[in-house]
Amino acid sequence: MLIDFFYTLRSAGLPVTIPEYLGLLEALRHGLIGQSIDEFYQLSRMTLVKNESHYDKFDRAFAAYFKGVESLADLTKDIPLDWLRKRLEKHLSPEEMAKIQQLGWDEMMERLKKLLEEQKERHEGGNKWIGTGGTSPFGAYGYNPQGVRVGQDRSRHRSAVKVWDQRQFRDYDDSIELGTRNIKVALRRLRRFAREGAHEELDLDDTIHSTAANAGMLDIKMVPERHNNVKVLLLMDVGGTMDDHIHRVEELFSAAKSEFKHLDFYYFHNCVYDFVWKNNLRRGSERLQTVDLLRKYNKDYKLIFVGDATMSPYEILQPGGSSEYNNQEPGAAWLQRLTHTFPKFAWINPEPQGVWGYRQSIAIIQDLMNQRMFPLTVAGLESAMRLLSK
Repeated sequence: MLIDFFYTLRSAGLPVTIPEYLGLLEALRHGLIGQSIDEFYQLSRMTLVKNESHYDKFDRAFAAYFKGVESLADLTKDIPLDWLRKRLEKHLSPEEMAKIQQLGWDEMMERLKKLLEEQKERHEGGNKWIGTGGTSPFGAYGYNPQGVRVGQDRSRHRSAVKVWDQRQFRDYDDSIELGTRNIKVALRRLRRFAREGAHEELDLDDTIHSTAANAGMLDIKMVPERHNNVKVLLLMDVGGTMDDHIHRVEELFSAAKSEFKHLDFYYFHNCVYDFVWKNNLRRGSERLQTVDLLRKYNKDYKLIFVGDATMSPYEILQPGGSSEYNNQEPGAAWLQRLTHTFPKFAWINPEPQGVWGYRQSIAIIQDLMNQRMFPLTVAGLESAMRLLSK
């Protein structure tokens, strides 16, 4: 198993050597850690990675190789792991997919609770029970137009309305090397310098001119120091379908951090609910309540959402509709509070604008944003910055 792990790291571009790998085996042989995957992660990173710049590559390779699933839901009981063991994977034609019955939100949640009480054994390939490779709304490696995905290693059809997995997201890299200056140039349209405060700086041109006009007698001229008065609050969607857009969002994030002196940022997943977070590795324990965010920042901040707005409509409109936990209020309520508190707002969408009309959730978000949604292109960013600067 660890030999394959070694080659996975090498394939990910990490300069891992055989002596370092042997050092990891020696540490394991001497029992330096227990049976915890977290302890193995720390040990393997310490022995195999010699440069902090490679931590991100290591984390991605480690997550891809050791894929764990832990329960997050709070229903009647845990689902036995044996029920979710992958033995077959369902692949249907578009015609077959169209024939499969869809359930309403309340009916689906009630049916899941009932099945957890009734089901006694593993099932696969069916259309009712929790299992694998079937067309039931509950399980893994099958197909249903909208259901609860349970215990699957990754998204396949991107149609689940709830996900019963503990998913780890990674922070966007704010120091990524930009491939183009266009994003920075577009963001610069928002910058407005304002003279404020009593601090002054030397006005060299005026000092030279005044000294010359004063027959060579030094006449120092001072002007108020200039400050970048633009304040930006950045809320970024992370994980799930946003994985397709990581590189472009990282470019935007890096450019924003270099262009705006007063920039603060938080993450959310799919839609903003009652909390946001700064660090994806600690998003379960270090959260900022959205109501506190509304109190912390005043209306002088320009609010920018970054997300593909691609999700189940339930996640926006339904209490308990979040794919990861039972939110007490719908995401739409929180979006309305945010846009009311920060009158200068815009939504940047990395999805190609040509597909927006085919996504029901994008249309809903556009309405909530008063049509202030712009594509993540140079032209789209320029339009968004022009709107925010008015």
